[in-house]
Amino acid sequence: MKLAQRLHHIEPFYVMECAKAAQTMASGPLCDPQQGGRPMIFLNIGEPDFTAPPLVLDAAHRALRGGLTQYTPATGLPALRERISAWYQTQFSIAVDPECIVITAGASAALQLACLTLINPGDEVLLPDPSYPCNRHFVAAAGGVPMLLPTQAANRYQPTEKAVLQAWTPRTRGVLLASPSNPTGTSIAPEELSGVLACVSQRGGFNMVDEIYLGLSFDSNFGQSALALAQNRDSLFSINSFSKYFSMTGWRLGWLVVPKQSVAAVEKLAQNLYICPSAVAQHAALACFEPESLSEYERRKLEFKKRRDYLVPALNELGLTVPVLPDGAFYAWADCSTFSPRFGNSSWEFVFEVMRQTQVAITPGRDFGPQLAEQFVRLSFASSMVQLEEAVGRLTQMLSRSR
Repeated sequence: MKLAQRLHHIEPFYVMECAKAAQTMASGPLCDPQQGGRPMIFLNIGEPDFTAPPLVLDAAHRALRGGLTQYTPATGLPALRERISAWYQTQFSIAVDPECIVITAGASAALQLACLTLINPGDEVLLPDPSYPCNRHFVAAAGGVPMLLPTQAANRYQPTEKAVLQAWTPRTRGVLLASPSNPTGTSIAPEELSGVLACVSQRGGFNMVDEIYLGLSFDSNFGQSALALAQNRDSLFSINSFSKYFSMTGWRLGWLVVPKQSVAAVEKLAQNLYICPSAVAQHAALACFEPESLSEYERRKLEFKKRRDYLVPALNELGLTVPVLPDGAFYAWADCSTFSPRFGNSSWEFVFEVMRQTQVAITPGRDFGPQLAEQFVRLSFASSMVQLEEAVGRLTQMLSRSR
């Protein structure tokens, strides 16, 4: 059987390959206390250790008991679109028409819908390097050509207006940005983001902005939505999710904010691709916006900031330097080049040696773009403070021996 050519343009998701290796090791003798091992600490996956809060769980139970499990409109429950609109107003002082909000089966479905709506075969789309690998694979799956823009610590590992202008060609169709970003946890400075949005729009291009970590912004100087910074939103697609800030990873629920003239096109694709998002997840998500739930989410955000403020200085002291303090999300992008020659010549080999010696799972830079693939690793501080402290202790023992 002959497989589709598009598969040749989509690389393996190395984050998940490392996760499988960590899970295998976690069930082996190195992690078996009865054989003198110690449990694996997983700092490799970007998943909050918090789950959906009580009101959300109660709402899901009520939906199941009440039989609210049938198809919803492809664009989502009108009540949920209204709640999200109100959240933008109260949280970010942004007016968003509920009719421009499309509920999706996770942010992944939102990105797929956006790419299929905007990209024709052969269109080039600019993305930063480093960036979340699936974003460029969504572009490729839609027939587009992802073009990676190398970034620097001086620009917070984010593209600048100047870089976008220099990279723009007659084949360029638009940009796909993320703010805050995975893997760096850094946001695009507001004045820079405003400039990028304007210059792309002026060239007749589209702006796709992945904002799934926007709710987990720790610095008011950076935690601003593209929806507020765009001079007009006619070319802007904003992607968001209930997974990260709202602690609903496995519920697979997200949303798009799209120009009003694009809603019908996105709806048509959604109807054909997956009919509608999970009805139960949507009914449960209504409770995310209750005052009690929002208060809990803000408490959790402060906890993530506390973890960042512990982990990043600890990594810097170890020599795993984090060049830019993450202002959002729950990732530290750390330079392992000081140590990688002692443990192989790449971040990939370094990560597996760390796993073997310390039973701490972290992620190599290979997934996130070629520029810094061999030099950097990503650590997630979505785990508890107890686990972070234990992980730092183990890393300290290993790296101090290497010195």
